[in-house]
Amino acid sequence: MSNREPAIANRLMCPFCGNNTDFFQIAEDAIITTHFRQNADGSFTQEENESQILGQIKLFCGSCEEELPSEFFDRFTEMVF
Repeated sequence: MSNREPAIANRLMCPFCGNNTDFFQIAEDAIITTHFRQNADGSFTQEENESQILGQIKLFCGSCEEELPSEFFDRFTEMVF
């Protein structure tokens, strides 16, 4: 009996280095609004974040940092829960 996990056919894999675990995205022309509440002791607590992305969003390999083709980003967005 093998302890290996079954292969998942729809996992993304970087075509440049083979990484299939670490990725990051960069959003161009983004407005990020962060709401804070000041506490009685003068410190601040973050309440919520709002973001509005006006430009492109690109997906990159977290290992070799190459930009991945747009079809990878499309698959990525389908699988973010």
